[in-house]
Amino acid sequence: MDNCIDLSQPIAEVLEEHPELKDIFVGLGFKPLNNPAMLATVGKVTSLKTGSRLANIPLNDVKATLFANGYEVKEEQDDK
Repeated sequence: MDNCIDLSQPIAEVLEEHPELKDIFVGLGFKPLNNPAMLATVGKVTSLKTGSRLANIPLNDVKATLFANGYEVKEEQDDK
């Protein structure tokens, strides 16, 4: 299992590869992920980096939570 999370990847793609992260992300404040319609639309075009900014969740909190749960973080690409 690949435990590397790309912060520039759309949230829906991250959750497709790592469905176990959904509850963790919701706990961080990504509440719209509980709505399947939001995940299927906005989640397909919004990266974790952009989503954290839109939800007012510090990116460092997202990174720290991922690290604490055994994931590596990749963020080389810029959001478009």
